[in-house]
Amino acid sequence: MLIHPDVMGVGKLYEKIRKVPDWPKKGILFHDITPVLQSPEYFRLLVDLLVYRYMGQKIDVVAGLDARGFIIGAALAYQLNVGFVPIRKKGKLPFETLSQSYALEYGEATVEIHTDAVQKGARVLLVDDLVATGGTMQAGIELIRKLGGEIIEAAAILEFTDLPGGANIRNRGVPLFTLYQNEGAMPA
Repeated sequence: MLIHPDVMGVGKLYEKIRKVPDWPKKGILFHDITPVLQSPEYFRLLVDLLVYRYMGQKIDVVAGLDARGFIIGAALAYQLNVGFVPIRKKGKLPFETLSQSYALEYGEATVEIHTDAVQKGARVLLVDDLVATGGTMQAGIELIRKLGGEIIEAAAILEFTDLPGGANIRNRGVPLFTLYQNEGAMPA
C-alpha cells in the first residue's frame, strides 16, 4: 500500500532512522539512515522532499559527501537533471585531487575532490545525511570554494542542535537546510 507523503511527513521519516547507541564508540548515538534507504516509500519521500525544495533553483551540480551523501546526492542530482560530484575519503579518487582535513565528533579524517569536479562559478548544492559537529560539511565547503564553486546551500536530513555543526556552517556564510532538527547526538 502506498502512503501519501503528507501522511508520512518528516516526523515519520525521522522515526524510520535507526538509533544505535555507543557506535562507533562509547557515548555516540549513531543515526543510521539505512532503514530509510531500504524502504521504497521512505527513500522516495526523502528524495522528493529535497527535489521540491531545489527544483526551481539554478543548480549546476550536486556534491555529495562520502558515503551517505553519495546516495542522497546522486538520487537528487538525477531528479534535478544536473551532474553529481563525489567528495570522497582520502585515497579513493583516481585522478588529481585537492584534500581537506577536519575533526569528527569521534576522530579526524580527510576528504578529497577531483581538481576538475567543479567549474569556477558553478552553483553547487552540498549534501550529506546529517550535521553533528559539521566538520565533514565544512571540509566539503572548503574544497568547493578552492575550486571556485559557489555553494548555494548545504542540505541534510538531520541537524543535531546540541552540537555546533549547524551554527559553524552558517557562520561560514553557507545556508543550511535540514529536514529535521533535534537534540540527540548523545544518548541521555
